[in-house]
Amino acid sequence: MLRLLLVIMFAPLVSGFITWLKNNLRLRRGPGIFQPYYNLAKYFSKDEVVADSASWIFRLTPYVVFSATLSAIFFSATPNGLITLLFIFSLARFFLALAGLDTASAFGGMGSSREMFISSLVEPVVILAVFCLGLSVNAPSAVFLAGAALFLATLAETARMPVDNQETHLELTMVHEAMLLEYSGRSLALLELAAQIKQLIFFLIIAGLIFSNLFLLPVIAILVALVELSMAKMRLFRVVDFVAFAGVLAVLSIIMSVLGA
Repeated sequence: MLRLLLVIMFAPLVSGFITWLKNNLRLRRGPGIFQPYYNLAKYFSKDEVVADSASWIFRLTPYVVFSATLSAIFFSATPNGLITLLFIFSLARFFLALAGLDTASAFGGMGSSREMFISSLVEPVVILAVFCLGLSVNAPSAVFLAGAALFLATLAETARMPVDNQETHLELTMVHEAMLLEYSGRSLALLELAAQIKQLIFFLIIAGLIFSNLFLLPVIAILVALVELSMAKMRLFRVVDFVAFAGVLAVLSIIMSVLGA
């Protein structure tokens, strides 16, 4: 329960730190590091507006996504639990994609289609990286390659550049945000908090399980900010090449583990 509370408390802070760092590197005066907390408080205080065409799936999805993300926290501490974690995240993604389609919105349907396409590419990469961890071979090169592969997969899983852009609502660039456009109030707050928790879970897996050093968590957040500043948003079908490169790194990590290099 302590782990659960700590992740919930610090997940918005990580997102706020990345945004704050990017704005400072751009020499801009952007929102403060605690802005995600203010946004969540604002969303929780507002009334919800639900489309007339929405069914029970649309209303239930925020609670399913949030509860599934919280459940994933308990399976992120061991390599064996990471497979279960992927199934839990798949459940949340399935309901979120259905909710994007449920209101018959063109943007929601587009976001759902893109989300499922990207997830079908990313999940095998994560599984290969987890398999490398399961070999339990003390090979520095294998650990580094597995960490690099999982880092690239994390950028795609958490809607970060160059796969997605959290800072825009343009039609040609939206993926994750497109599925949230019809949400407001408490439901939007739960979905935003769930996305922040999911991001922190992946960061903790890289820092804690792969490199066995939780002090690397700020370093990972800094790397994410630097990647978003230095890379542009990819076209959708170029994401295949990006994820394929991560897959090659994951396969190489397995080979290095077997060779003990």
